[in-house]
Amino acid sequence: MVIAKKGKLPDDFPLPVEPEGWAFGQTKDLIRILKPGDALALNDTKVLRARLHGRIEGGAVCELLLLKPRTHEAAVWECMAKPGRKLIVGKQIEFSPDFTAEVVEILPEGERVIRFDCSGEAFFTQLERHGEIPLPPYIRRTPDTTDAERYQSIFAENLGSVAAPTASLHFSPEMLEQAEKNGVTIAKLTLHVGAGTFRPVQTERAEDHPMHSEVYSLSSQSAQNLNEVHASGGRIFAVGTTASRVLETCGDERGVLHAQSGETRLYIRPGYSWKTVDALLTNFHWPRSTLFMLVSGLIGLERAKAAYAEAIRRDFRLFSYGDAMLIL
Repeated sequence: MVIAKKGKLPDDFPLPVEPEGWAFGQTKDLIRILKPGDALALNDTKVLRARLHGRIEGGAVCELLLLKPRTHEAAVWECMAKPGRKLIVGKQIEFSPDFTAEVVEILPEGERVIRFDCSGEAFFTQLERHGEIPLPPYIRRTPDTTDAERYQSIFAENLGSVAAPTASLHFSPEMLEQAEKNGVTIAKLTLHVGAGTFRPVQTERAEDHPMHSEVYSLSSQSAQNLNEVHASGGRIFAVGTTASRVLETCGDERGVLHAQSGETRLYIRPGYSWKTVDALLTNFHWPRSTLFMLVSGLIGLERAKAAYAEAIRRDFRLFSYGDAMLIL
């Protein structure tokens, strides 16, 4: 665990600190770093079995990755699809004799709009039967039975993500129970991670990158609890870049959080003025990603690059199933 901080850590910091202002330990040490009156902001999204394999009428196999529902009933979805040349409007797709779909629209960037033959709970039941957990593109293997459990956080509740908020994977029930016993507030929020989170920044200037949108929600209870933490002098620890996007989307210029929901395109990068987040627990992200940009927006690009270089030098594990960094 790398702890990057501008300035001096307190003398009673629970881990030995190196000259660069970094300390190394295990994620469970977070419980000793949290103080009574602090808060953990947790993203309770749950990963869908969003990858489907089917057959197009005529016999060709195809693959869909669900991206975003067009309707609340979840009968119509925007999807990444291949082979695109065969998935033209009107084509029927069969996943099983009792689970089929139809291509109804082709979007400008090539995604397909797919209408399924069932909706509501029936649709999600079919996903559980026929879908796969969509591992990140850099994990080049077929998901196995363990991924269905390992690629979900212990507090995952609200179905809707195509990728896990991976900083959440470091927590155990015992860690959360001990944090609450120590007087730490646990606040839940939701951001459904979209496939755009893996889209690299390809523009010459970072500010020209078209930021993807993601569905989020912050309840009135969580907003109230977190505002009370700040009002009492406590710190808000965002667990993951997804949690930090929700908090910064819902915070006003005074740092006060407001309950709201919708889609956010908030793009955090160097130069951003933070309003609500005091600390961030996050994994080590893919190069040129907007997630690395967010980290750089918190501690500066050069310090972020130095922390990553040190993690690589020490043979840390990177990306979704990897190690974590805590930024204070």
